[in-house]
Amino acid sequence: MIARMLNVVILSSLAVFGAGLAQAGQTNPTEAAPDETQSREWLSQKLASFKGAERGQVTPLANEALGRTFAGHRFYVLRFRQYPVAVRPPDPLKTNNVFVVKPDGSVGHLPDVAALEAFFRATLPPVTTEAQATDSARAWLRVAQEFRQDGFLQFSIPDESVKVVSMPSGGREVTAKAVVIPHGGNQGEIVASLTFDGRGKVVTVSESANIKQGIRPICQATKLLDPDPIVRAMAEQAILVMGRAAGEYLDEQRARAIPELREAIDRLWRRILAEDR
Repeated sequence: MIARMLNVVILSSLAVFGAGLAQAGQTNPTEAAPDETQSREWLSQKLASFKGAERGQVTPLANEALGRTFAGHRFYVLRFRQYPVAVRPPDPLKTNNVFVVKPDGSVGHLPDVAALEAFFRATLPPVTTEAQATDSARAWLRVAQEFRQDGFLQFSIPDESVKVVSMPSGGREVTAKAVVIPHGGNQGEIVASLTFDGRGKVVTVSESANIKQGIRPICQATKLLDPDPIVRAMAEQAILVMGRAAGEYLDEQRARAIPELREAIDRLWRRILAEDR
């Protein structure tokens, strides 16, 4: 009986303490991320404040390192198409935008690398282990690559590119590289370096990027029936080089094409799939 009474008193005290924290506006640092439906709702409310944002495409930005580094946050990309006809983003939006939905329902806008650095400095938990340093570099590169994306680039972060060095001061420096997968003529890399002091706080962030774009869709599909065989061959070859990345473009062209052109597009798409391009 006494033990039961003690348990009741302890549980009641914890409940009062928790209520006090809530009233004081304090939150649990390990608070779970909102579910996808709730996140999308908060994001939609944010985007509604930008006139013309609906012309862009929203996609979730998922990544294991990003999820571990910023637990409780969800990341999304709002991108305005660049090819074959560019869609001009409304101010203050950029062609590529990253939005962060936080556990409290607020939504942050990261339009560039400078904003990403500010977010890291304000939000990144203390980095005190090699594993955390590795995750932080991977998280940085996963977001940073979106600012260079035009819808046709693919990146990878090789394990061997991530290097963590302990410094005499007790801090750490981590460097990592996001490499462009060489497809369709694309090539290049993004190199990032982050340093942390002995308490795990961000001291410096540096980044360099060298990316060369390959072939992009302009009007190639419309030339598949050109009377000049050389023009037809050049158009077909360009689409084959782009491969699956040209799928959305081909779908749009097919929807407005005459039957003969639809047949040519379908034939080319079957070849892309058969050859795993």
